[in-house]
Amino acid sequence: MLTSGMRHRHRQAAVAAAVGLLLVGAAAVSAQAESTRREEWFLDAMKAEQMWETSTGKGVTVAVIDTGVDPTNPDLTGQVLKGKDLAPDQPGDEHTDYEGHGTGMAGLIAGTGAYGGGNGALGLAPGAKILPIRLPKGDTAANQAEGDNRFNEAVAQAIRYAADEHAKVINISQGAPEGSLQLTAAVKYALDKGSLIFAAVGNNGDGANEVMYPAATPGVVGVAAVGKDLHRTAESETGPQVDMAAPGEDMVHACGSKTGLCETHGTSDATALASASAALIWSKHPDWANSQVLRVMLNTIGGPTNGAKRNDAIGYGIVRPRIALQNPGSPGPANVYPLPDFKTAASQSASPKASGSEGSDARAKGGNSPAAASASQGMSTPWIALGIGAVVFFGVGIAVVVVVRKRRTAAVPLSATAPAPGQGHFPARGFTPSSYGPPVPPDNLPPPDRGPGAV
Repeated sequence: MLTSGMRHRHRQAAVAAAVGLLLVGAAAVSAQAESTRREEWFLDAMKAEQMWETSTGKGVTVAVIDTGVDPTNPDLTGQVLKGKDLAPDQPGDEHTDYEGHGTGMAGLIAGTGAYGGGNGALGLAPGAKILPIRLPKGDTAANQAEGDNRFNEAVAQAIRYAADEHAKVINISQGAPEGSLQLTAAVKYALDKGSLIFAAVGNNGDGANEVMYPAATPGVVGVAAVGKDLHRTAESETGPQVDMAAPGEDMVHACGSKTGLCETHGTSDATALASASAALIWSKHPDWANSQVLRVMLNTIGGPTNGAKRNDAIGYGIVRPRIALQNPGSPGPANVYPLPDFKTAASQSASPKASGSEGSDARAKGGNSPAAASASQGMSTPWIALGIGAVVFFGVGIAVVVVVRKRRTAAVPLSATAPAPGQGHFPARGFTPSSYGPPVPPDNLPPPDRGPGAV
């Protein structure tokens, strides 16, 4: 059965700083809070403050289909709307986060930094609003098959609800190793209603590298993770389901505890930043169709350094909303969706490939499918919160390191030279550290064949 993609990771400096709160009280709280912004390296890499002069995501609703979102977190006060609870077996409602994951994703997207008098964690699109949709808890299913069915039913329902509530962006930092016709139909419904869907590709790139849904569902933007060096992280899964990448290493953001900050890593985090990037662009161009927003994201992306249009490690490249805001180029036609897999799937929808169940044929997304792992190989829960690694909580007078369903495979450190296990024939790294360079002029789809560019 499937395990969580979360990794345990100690952060000694961070824990020491939090423990220091026990010793020096309020003064230490202020010092820790002031350091928060310095920890958010991804905001600097993406030149967030420069972008916020043009757009903060105001007027855009981002649905977070996850474990719930806690609206009492100071960095999310006033950011969280009434949503939908699809986990009636859990206490509370969509505003009760049973694992902290959904609150973390919401923080990365729309955190305001209000904690500590304005010294909290900021999201990439602090003007956006969050529509929380809580999924059932994965580990309550009896077995893998039941878990996959429940996941597909709940996510399909959540996607339709989000589209009906006019969420322009739908963030799904969750996944399961099987899709379904029901899920595929829900994705098409949301795209037809004008939404964009971003989903994490998974964190088992240094292991089985199984294909995950809905990231592999046609029309969904599958998001991989890159580190501070702008290379794919070892854990980020690879394959034709990868459409783009975003930062997903050493991420500091609001988390589930009322006054807490967390440090995490994974494709969940990267997906949240891709969703926030779309919100920034859509806020500036509210009349654009979903296809136009995505096309501009792809046209202004930082493509693979080897000149390929895409590869299986980072897709078409690393998302660069600042370039999209500065010089978007032509958004192209509103009625042509830019991901080729969606058009192919639509033409085949009348006769999907049989799989012995209601499984989706979306494994063909983007081309040949990587081999999927057996469901019996090291799996322990029906579906996963794909992104959070070590979760380090910072709070007044408390320091807690939380390990959530640690994956059974050992963590594999990044190597400067060797490809990550399971990567196969595609490049081990998508970018060079020098890619914080000058903007690359955009053009129209198909995604351009170009060299490195800044995030």
